[in-house]
Amino acid sequence: MLRGHAGNPSHVVVTATLGAPQRWLMARRRPKSVSGGPDPTPVIATRATVIGVQPFDDAKAARHWLGAADLEDQAAIALEHLNDMIYAHRITMADPYVHEVGRQQALVVRVGFGDGDQLAQGRWRQARELPEPRKKTSRAAAMRPQERLVALLTGRDAALACEELALRARLDLDRGRQREAALQLRVALEAAIAELAPWVERPGVAEQLERLRDERAAVGAAANAALEGGLDAEAAQAVEQALRKVEAALRARLAQGIES
Repeated sequence: MLRGHAGNPSHVVVTATLGAPQRWLMARRRPKSVSGGPDPTPVIATRATVIGVQPFDDAKAARHWLGAADLEDQAAIALEHLNDMIYAHRITMADPYVHEVGRQQALVVRVGFGDGDQLAQGRWRQARELPEPRKKTSRAAAMRPQERLVALLTGRDAALACEELALRARLDLDRGRQREAALQLRVALEAAIAELAPWVERPGVAEQLERLRDERAAVGAAANAALEGGLDAEAAQAVEQALRKVEAALRARLAQGIES
């Protein structure tokens, strides 16, 4: 059961393991010998059902909602609540390898309605399955990540610390963790200013660095506010604006390709 800040129930998240034996049945205490071509190991899949606690008046109202609702928006709401649970699990287990999930990682996404017993078992009275999300990009833009990946794996390029720090700040900001984003961004900003300095001759990098330096005061103030307990609307906007500039500076370094 998930509850809001006032303690009122909002959603129920039900998880189930599918398609493979439970982990304790597969566990072995000692290594075992295998043949040169062993059978594939069974894959464990998890089904998560996110259920709203407010019922429909009747089946007609539920069908009307299903036909009129923005299904991608409903999926996003469900994913947000699922990630709330995963985040809490990571904190309580003190396990940094537990991570939140994105829409593109789901094997299948369905939106529908049913009675309590059905939904608790991951079943529906009526549901719709959503298509996989697709991003429209040019071929050049689509190939650039592959080019960068090859460069990183072959030692022709290096991952910058500010890239990872900016990604962590973006995740926190997108998930509504403004305090964590502000604290993360202060380090990401300083790392970006230092690490991008060797690339000032590339088009746009010098200008982007100047913009980053201009954000130091606002980002520092937001981080200090985060340490004191929270961010107001102005500080939250400053964090979003500065993070966008860090991301733009990182893109500028790679805009002309790896070796240009």
